[in-house]
Amino acid sequence: MHMLRRALTASMLALPTLSPFMARAQTLSNADRNVISRVERYLNGLTTLQARFLQVAQNGGSAEGTAMIWRPGRMRFDYDPPVPLLLVADSGQFLHYDRELRQRSIVPVSSTPLGILLRSNIQLNGDVIVRDVERSAGFIRITMAMRGAESEGTLTLVLQDDPIELRQWVVVDQQRRETRVSLSAIQTGMSFDRSLFTFNDPRFMELEDQRRQNQ
Repeated sequence: MHMLRRALTASMLALPTLSPFMARAQTLSNADRNVISRVERYLNGLTTLQARFLQVAQNGGSAEGTAMIWRPGRMRFDYDPPVPLLLVADSGQFLHYDRELRQRSIVPVSSTPLGILLRSNIQLNGDVIVRDVERSAGFIRITMAMRGAESEGTLTLVLQDDPIELRQWVVVDQQRRETRVSLSAIQTGMSFDRSLFTFNDPRFMELEDQRRQNQ
C-alpha cells in the first residue's frame, strides 16, 4: 500500500524532466488552431466540475475517487478507501495529505501538470508549447508542455468532441512513463462548500476527519 501511495502521488503531482526533443512544437495548421480555440473557450467557461476518476500509474497501480474542480485555482481529489490520500489545490498551493500517516506536504500549483487547468485565463500559447493536436473517433487530444521550463513534463488533454467535454488527461515523462486520469459521471455548474478547499485553515483536518467518519 505504501508503494502504491507513493506512485499515485508522484504521478499526480510531479513534473519530470523534458528532453529537448519533447519540447519541440509541431507546426500548427489553421484547423489545429481552430480546435485549440474551441478547447480554450470550453475550459475558460468551465467554473465547477465534479466527477468520478480512475487514475492509472505506469507501474500498474490504480485508484478511484471523486474529483472536484472549481476554477480558477481550486481542485480536490478524494481517493476511495483503502487509499488514504487527499489532494487539494487552493491559493496557488497543492496539498498532499496521507490520512493514515497523518502527513502533509505542499508544493506550488504551478509545479504540477494540472496547474494549466486551474489558471484564471487558459491560453494554450505563450508559455505553453502545443506539441500535437489530434482529432479522431470523436475525441480531441492536445499535447502540451511548458516553454523554457526544464523540470516540466508533457500533459495531454483528451476531450469529447461534440459536445465538447473534458474526459481525461495524460502525463508522460522523459522515460515515457505514463499516467492517465479518466473522468466519468461528470457534472458541471454545481456549488461547492468553500471549506472543502481551505486546507490552510487549522480546522480543515478536523473537518476532514469528521467527513471521513460520516461516510
